[in-house]
Amino acid sequence: MMIERGGLVGAGSGQAFPYDKVLIANRGEIACRIIRACDELGLETVAVYAANDADSLFVEMAGTAVELPGEGLSETYLNGETIIEVAQLTGAGAIHPGFGFLSERADFARDVIAAGLIWIGPPPEAIDSMGDKMTARVLMRKAGVPVIPGEELEDLGQPDASQVVGNGGTGMTAAQRAGLEAAASRVGYPILLKASAGGGGKGMRVVEHPDGLHEAWASASREALTAFGDGRVYVERLLTGSRHVEIQVLADGHGNTIHLGERECSIQRRHQKVLEESPSTAVDEYLRTAMGEAAVAAAKAVNYVGAGTVEFLLADSGEFFFLEMNTRIQVEHPITEMVTGIDLVQEQLRIAAGRYLPLTQEKMKMTGHAIEVRLYAEDPAAGFLPAIGPLAMFRAPTGDGIRLDTGVREGDAITPDYDPMVAKLIVHAETRPDAIEKMIKAIGEFIVLGCQTNIGFLADLLAHPAFATGQTPTNFIDTHWPDGWVNPGGEELMQTLAGCAAAAEAFGLAKAATTSSDDEDTFRGDMHNPFLLINRRFP
Repeated sequence: MMIERGGLVGAGSGQAFPYDKVLIANRGEIACRIIRACDELGLETVAVYAANDADSLFVEMAGTAVELPGEGLSETYLNGETIIEVAQLTGAGAIHPGFGFLSERADFARDVIAAGLIWIGPPPEAIDSMGDKMTARVLMRKAGVPVIPGEELEDLGQPDASQVVGNGGTGMTAAQRAGLEAAASRVGYPILLKASAGGGGKGMRVVEHPDGLHEAWASASREALTAFGDGRVYVERLLTGSRHVEIQVLADGHGNTIHLGERECSIQRRHQKVLEESPSTAVDEYLRTAMGEAAVAAAKAVNYVGAGTVEFLLADSGEFFFLEMNTRIQVEHPITEMVTGIDLVQEQLRIAAGRYLPLTQEKMKMTGHAIEVRLYAEDPAAGFLPAIGPLAMFRAPTGDGIRLDTGVREGDAITPDYDPMVAKLIVHAETRPDAIEKMIKAIGEFIVLGCQTNIGFLADLLAHPAFATGQTPTNFIDTHWPDGWVNPGGEELMQTLAGCAAAAEAFGLAKAATTSSDDEDTFRGDMHNPFLLINRRFP
């Protein structure tokens, strides 16, 4: 099914682009984000959607929406051939892949270009180079970018399923065992085994001692093979107590590359980011310059064009090491936009159109402090298991310096079909303490009913003394909640309050006035506005 709406043909600055219509090869929040950027530039948009996304917000927002035939990801959002056909059918001159799905598939980028369309992303060769972590490590060394001590193990290959019996259940040959043991010994324990392809924590194993090395390598390799079709694994020294700091880069097609400062993304669980901020409390001007120059060198080493992110691990000593490069827009890009005033998605569109970068490195400034939290449909008290359910009520905070990026609205349902991230809440203020205070207040005003979320956990995280002082290494959550997070209010109480809030909304009681004493006024005001009670933590 194809849905067409009144568009923005020839509107605004879109007239200066070599294309006037962009197909978004993605869904959800990032599709909405790209559509807004295109609208502001006067560019028409085409959304592609699977049948179970027919009523989604991004479908409603796009000028044209085309349903993809088939079921499952491989037949819809990962079907590059069909997506290119839709672009040609609808007259779209460019394709923006967003993040995830096809965004880092060099073969898809090549097919887009071969079809005579503009690829809003880096050259396929750059995606190839940075997409393989072992190849990227070699390239970074040559470019003078520091890499984490380790060994690539290109000759080690991957376990052979036919060799499982009689080889300790790992499928490893004697040569593989000997090669792995020698490499791990040279690197030094503890080590991290990492898949050369892919990301998201798949194909990664921590090994503290030689015992279990073989099993860990075989397990990581099998997981990587299943997830990415590539079971190669390399060895890296495990840097404990480090921080995850990434540098945003922009490069045009005329040889100009700059960085836009750092984002700290250390607060993670199972290698998935939970909270990001910019600037980092661990980065001063000298370190920012050094890391920025390394990121620019990394981008230039692969002739990068577009928006990209170079990720580093930052040790307590101030040493930093290349981790990987994401050859796409990042989920956490809004905090960079808030502190620099640069719209990264619009810059992607302009760079793909052949424009020059809008500023030089010397003119790039970071102002204030920004924090982003990821609102997930999950149960933090149950080990952060994904949750599903309807968004019976979805009321986001508003105000100066508050931004919400989402692909859902009230009445939608969170299903197990896609990523459980519901929204990104971003705040900006003059100082970090002010930003923390603003985010805590905003979190307290964020109402989501009908679906379990991590709002309570985010509130506790933001209020933690170690976060307030900027002590945020990558093991922050494991250190401060080693036995998991517990909902202080109790599930039964939260459900009761949720019911009260829904009833109050239905009968229009949320704004009822009170006329008693100050203390009583406060109490009664909360009862008449139970939305405030839902996020309040009880002793």
